[in-house]
Amino acid sequence: MRHVEISLRPETREPVLEVLDSERIDYTVVPTDDSSEYESLVSFTLPKSAVEVILDELERVGLGEDDHTVIVTADMVISQKFGALKDRFTGEVLDDQRLARYELYAESEGLILAIPIYVTLTLVSAIVATAGLLLDSAAVVVGSMVIAPLIGPTLAASAGTVLNERDLLWTGVMYQVLGVSVAIAGSAAFAWLSKSLFLVPPGIEVLEINEVSERVLPHLLSLVVAFGAGIAGVLCLSTGTSVTLVGVMITAALIPPAAAAGIAIAWWIPNAAVGSLVLVFVNLLGVNITGLLTLWAMGYRPQIQSEEGIARQLVRRRLIVLTFVILVLSIFLIGVTWASYERASLENDVTTEAEAVLDSSAYQDTYLVEVELFLEEEIPFEPVVRIEEGSLFEGPERIVITVEQPGDDDHPELVSELDERITDETGDDVRVDVRFIEYDTA
Repeated sequence: MRHVEISLRPETREPVLEVLDSERIDYTVVPTDDSSEYESLVSFTLPKSAVEVILDELERVGLGEDDHTVIVTADMVISQKFGALKDRFTGEVLDDQRLARYELYAESEGLILAIPIYVTLTLVSAIVATAGLLLDSAAVVVGSMVIAPLIGPTLAASAGTVLNERDLLWTGVMYQVLGVSVAIAGSAAFAWLSKSLFLVPPGIEVLEINEVSERVLPHLLSLVVAFGAGIAGVLCLSTGTSVTLVGVMITAALIPPAAAAGIAIAWWIPNAAVGSLVLVFVNLLGVNITGLLTLWAMGYRPQIQSEEGIARQLVRRRLIVLTFVILVLSIFLIGVTWASYERASLENDVTTEAEAVLDSSAYQDTYLVEVELFLEEEIPFEPVVRIEEGSLFEGPERIVITVEQPGDDDHPELVSELDERITDETGDDVRVDVRFIEYDTA
């Protein structure tokens, strides 16, 4: 429920009261003193779903910005007339729950922090996320997501577009660019300092850290995270629900990948940096495009009807641009996803064939330990997930199969048998090596 108070000029008093009478709205009129520029103060309470409808009617009869309108939340109304009014404006569930465009604008604007605070919180969040990634601590990474204030600009840009509020739109866009830039630069600087001051062990392979490796090879499913965050964020904003938890989800799609990009830059691993940056921008665009679509589908339009066509063109133009960029970046995501699938399938096929060979009675005391895929023959133990070596989409050139056998057993024929079975199955010209680990039997 919303309580509305309007300070009326002499020329708008009667038209406004006529509308309230025609809508059977219970109101109170209080005269002002002679020193005021307003003639009277009218106050009334409305169901949330009725605010936009009634205010639109009042604007059509002359209510404008020269009058003074205040809308606040009402926790409880005890009135028989209000119950009838509420029943009359009860319709679709979404219409009953969503905020009026005025409140949507105010809520979106309220999520935009002052630049010094916004930059500081974003920088702190990025540094904490970078530390969490280097420590391989999921708890620290999750904690960093709570700090970043990135939800405000993304939702403000979408609201500004559908309402044709250019100032709000460009403020949201500027803040998003600023936030992502600060996060990446801050993460890179902190990671470089951590490396230079030996806060991390010398020679550490950062891409072997699980929390880092998860974010340098972006998967196509990353789009689902971004789309879900955009829809959830807009629904919370437009219904007056707390956006704090959804803000964590949006931050989860942006801050950890930005931190991973900063680490890759500090360690100068270009392929990893590119992968993380693609993930950041795909997620950012995904949140924006779904937020925009959700607000438009909920029926939000500009306050001035004549501007609806302008807003529709702006929404269409922005959707086309965002969709095009996402499709271009998705080519990279599809490639990485397919390469990951191919590697996993190959490893599974090799494992199946190796187990089939070892199931023979001749190898009853020999067990499969591990199957490893390597990019380059000259790097004996360089796994395929190490993306700084070669292309992301490059197939393995070497397969190492580790088996365990008793120390008094000797199976030289096992190497050729495994090589033949795996070559026949994969059809690839891949070198197959077998590494033996001996164990003693009691």
